Amino acid sequence: MVAAALCWSSGGFLVRQLSITNTWEILFWRALFMALFVAGVLLGMHGRRMPQAVFAIGRPGLFSGSMQAGASLCFLSALSFTTVTNVYVVMSVAPFVAAIAAWVALGERVPRPTWFAMSVAAAGLAIVFSDSLRSRSLLGDVFALGVCACFAAQITTLRKFGVTVDMLPQVMVGGLMALVVGFIMAPSLAVGGHDLAILAVMGCLQVGMGSSLSTRSSRHLPAAEMGLISLLEMILGPVWVWIFLAERPSAAALQGGAVVLGAVAANQYWRYRTLAGRRALTRGAGDE
Repeated sequence: MVAAALCWSSGGFLVRQLSITNTWEILFWRALFMALFVAGVLLGMHGRRMPQAVFAIGRPGLFSGSMQAGASLCFLSALSFTTVTNVYVVMSVAPFVAAIAAWVALGERVPRPTWFAMSVAAAGLAIVFSDSLRSRSLLGDVFALGVCACFAAQITTLRKFGVTVDMLPQVMVGGLMALVVGFIMAPSLAVGGHDLAILAVMGCLQVGMGSSLSTRSSRHLPAAEMGLISLLEMILGPVWVWIFLAERPSAAALQGGAVVLGAVAANQYWRYRTLAGRRALTRGAGDE
């Protein structure tokens, strides 16, 4: 899951390297390379039984793939309207949304400290949104929230069905769905060699590899834990564009981001301290 977050964090930086700016064109080419990459992985894993592995995901896999496609569309749309920092700050509430979704759908309990951390993070988001209310970037923040919603729905579905069924094909399905939408909506699909190379990296490494690793980790980690680890993406994403592209965030984005990340870090610290305490008690009981 850590490796998945590292892959995802390159998204904002790579998008800013493109000369094309149309969201539908980017969506098409990125989805095409993602689908081809995952298809190659599935072919290597299953060989001639690849079609059976794809059909085995059933309706849950189709739904999860549609959420994958929705997250991609919302992410690219958000970057068209606001800064990379704003996008990642708003997306940093995804772990809390995933925790709530898993609580409602799967009965995974959300501890009181996590509820408190979510309240503090909401206050930080209010600061970010206050800077966008009278600007074009408000729509970008709304699209970023769409990424959170899609992520939560996808993770909850993977947690429920991915333990007994290999859900990796849902990544390819999501790529194919996004590809079709991009093909229909894009005004043109002509891209230069430079852009094509960047889009290939985005499709194969940033989305394809990242989503494949995340799907694998869903078989071993609860939704809240996956979401919290994914925060590495939100932390590193703005760092890459700040360091290499000098895209400076606004003061409100920095202030709100500090509040959100502080709440998340405190919750993560409490969680690991709790888990460490339980392990210590277990070892002590075993020694006795």
